[in-house]
This record gives sequence, structure tokens and C-alpha cells, in this order.
Amino acid sequence: MKQTFPLRMRALVALLAFIAPMNVVGRDPNAPYEQEFILTAYYSPLPGQCCYVRGGYEADKILNGEGHTAADGTAVYPGMLAAPPAYGFGTEVTLPGLGTLTIHDRGGAIQVLDSGAHRLDVWVGHGEEGLARALAFGVQRIRGTVYPVGSAQPGNDFDLARLPAPMARLSPFGVQTENLLALTPKLGDRNLSAAILQDHLRSAGYFSRPSSGYFGPDTQKALGHFIKDFALSEPSDRLTENAAAYLLAASRRSDALIPIDGIVEKGSSESRTAQAQRILRFLGYYAGRTDGAYSLALHGAILQFQQEKGLVGTAIDPGAGRIGPMTKKALQTEWNRRHIAIVADKYLTVHHVEQLMLEKGMTLDMFLATGHSGPRVRLLQHLLAERGYFPEEKINGNFGSLTRSSVFDYQVASGIVDSLSDDGAGSVGPETLQSLKREERAKAYQIVRAEGWKAL
Repeated sequence: MKQTFPLRMRALVALLAFIAPMNVVGRDPNAPYEQEFILTAYYSPLPGQCCYVRGGYEADKILNGEGHTAADGTAVYPGMLAAPPAYGFGTEVTLPGLGTLTIHDRGGAIQVLDSGAHRLDVWVGHGEEGLARALAFGVQRIRGTVYPVGSAQPGNDFDLARLPAPMARLSPFGVQTENLLALTPKLGDRNLSAAILQDHLRSAGYFSRPSSGYFGPDTQKALGHFIKDFALSEPSDRLTENAAAYLLAASRRSDALIPIDGIVEKGSSESRTAQAQRILRFLGYYAGRTDGAYSLALHGAILQFQQEKGLVGTAIDPGAGRIGPMTKKALQTEWNRRHIAIVADKYLTVHHVEQLMLEKGMTLDMFLATGHSGPRVRLLQHLLAERGYFPEEKINGNFGSLTRSSVFDYQVASGIVDSLSDDGAGSVGPETLQSLKREERAKAYQIVRAEGWKAL
């Protein structure tokens, strides 16, 4: 006959098993004691990161919490711990190599383990730097000393500087590394977004140092020079969307040369003169015909440009009305600025399209793999069905073998993987997520251009 255990007795045994490690028989409940811990780290995600461990800001908030206040109402700070419910808020724990930290937070996975070890989660900062620390921290097993509330406590003693935050840890989780407008590096940051900013400043010819990832005075100075050159009303102590759009456009046009292949003056070839006419019309200085004739109208257009740029004073100055090396260089600068402004406007529109799509749930914002389910998987299946990789009648919001094989087929066609043995094959990681978002963004941008914003 099967033995049964009374429900109340089972509940009591479970409770005793749960609280036993903290209440050893005969021990003063207020006395410090040693305990084995399994340590992990968590961080506070911020909007505008290059990298998220779950693929997006909202997904990382689900994993790490809102990121500003602990379970007991304390604002997050270095030296804060999340611990199982049996540990009272205010309990201090000394961990060798880390210092003394204080329990203020909880977590769904932060529990007493069957092995007798207890889970603790160490808060390690905000944004990309915090994520890099959490990833580098990994999983550690440490024997520490617990100081219950009411005991003689040593006081909080913890320094984030003791924990490394290597930028290289972020690279496998990069979901916005190709979209400068989505990043928000600011003065004082040490992160991958700041390194990406430095890369673009270098490509645009404004930064000559190696990309350290530290947004210090040198980076601020370089960004300030760029902003001044393009007459932008933006701060230099942080990267704004508008400055990012111009910088992205400028870095991608760094090698563009003005299509004038020599000096333009009376007697120049028709083709070279026509080039000058087209460029000066684009810049708003010439309104005549593109006929290759060096006319008084063209002479006047060149002179007006030269006078506005301070290259000549009057029509009788040497070089007035003639495109020589100095005038050509000034035309090159202005020509690039105008083109960059046009491209920057497009980048801003594309970015705003992506933001709107994200708000409306029209684009993926997290990594997905076998076992996931819900609206995001349903959206993935819909996107794959639109591309012909998933049967529309099978859309069910469950990431099973069919979804996995469909993702793999899309990855192969997109050049992301070659075989099922490749890392990330069959799951939506950074490259696949970026590829899908890039395609959806381009499609939505064309709709907005053709039909207006209301079409989304």
C-alpha cells in the first residue's frame, strides 16, 4: 500500500528544510556564521546600449529587474546583494576577495540550493559597463561570513573597481553595434559604445588615437570639433541622435572626392566646366544651364562662393571667379557637408521608423531559441513565413523543431551560418536578430516614404 504523508506535515518538513541553514540548533540567531555561497552578478540595463544579454532593453529588464530600486525600496548601489527570502534585509555578508556587502534585494532564481549552498547575486553597475562586469564575473563558489541583522556588523566595504569590465565580453551580445544612432555614450563612460563612437570619429577624420572605449576629454574635444564644423546645435559631452546621424554619414563619405578633375577657368574643357556648373547649382550658387560654357553667370557664382568663404575680396583679386586648388578644397568641404546633411536626414528617418516599429511590436527585440514561447516567437514565425521559410498555418508562438529548422534555413540563405554545427545555428542570436531588423526597417522605410508615417 502506498504511504502518504499528511499535507500539513509535508509543509512543515519543507519549511524546516528551507530555514534550517539559517537556524542551526543551539546557535545564537544573532551570531555571525560561515556559509557556502554560489555567486552570480546582475546589472541595471539602460536604453541605448550596444549590447544586451537577452537581445534588448525590455528583455534584459525582465531578467535583471527595473534596475533602479531593490526589493526593500533601497536605490541600487555598489555593495548590494540579492539573497533568498530567509535572509533578512540588512544582513551583511563578507565575501573573500569582494568585501562586505548588504542584502537588499530578491530574485526568482535566488534560492537555497539542494547542495546546501545558497545563491547570492551581486549588483555590479548600470549599462554596458555593468553588463560587462556581470558577464566577466560568471559563477563563483565562495565561503563567506554572514552577519545577521542585530549582530555586530562590520559595515559595507565593496568597490566596483575590484571587478573587471572587459569590453570584449560584450561583443557576442551586440545588437546595435551597426546602428550608431541607437547608442548613447556620454562623458566618463568606459564601454563599447564609446569605442564605436571613437571608430566613427576616426573614419570622419576627427580622432587619431586608438579606440579605448573611454569617453574622456580627447573624445569630447573631437566630437565638439565635428559638431562645430557641421554647425550642429548639439552638446559635446554625449552623443545625440542628430550628431550620430551626421557622424555616421560623414564617416561613410570620408573618401568621397568632388567630381572636378582640375582647374576651372575661361578656356577649360566643356566637361570640366559642366561639372562645376552642376556642383554650384547643387550648392545653390548657380541657376544657369549645364552647357559647359564658362559664362558670366558661372563666373559670378564662383565669385559669390569665394567671397562667402573668405577666399577673395573683390572681382579683381587674383583667382576671383576661378576654381583653383583653394576654391576646390572649399567646394569639396561644402559639397560633402550638403551631401552628409541629406544622408543624415535619411538615417534619422530610418532610425525613427525602427523606434516606431519597436513601440508597435512590429520588430523583434530579444534573442530566441528552442523552448521559448509567446508573442515574440509568434512574430518571428510570421517574419519567417513572409520570407517563405515557415508555413503560415503552423504559426503557434512555440519555438520547436519546425521553427528551429526554419531559422536555420533563413540563416543559411542570409550567409549567417553554413551548417547546424555552427554557433547559433537554428536560434535567433545577435547576427540573425540584426539581419531581420535590418530587413524590416528597410521595408518600413520605403512604406513611410511612399505613404507617410500613418501607414505604419
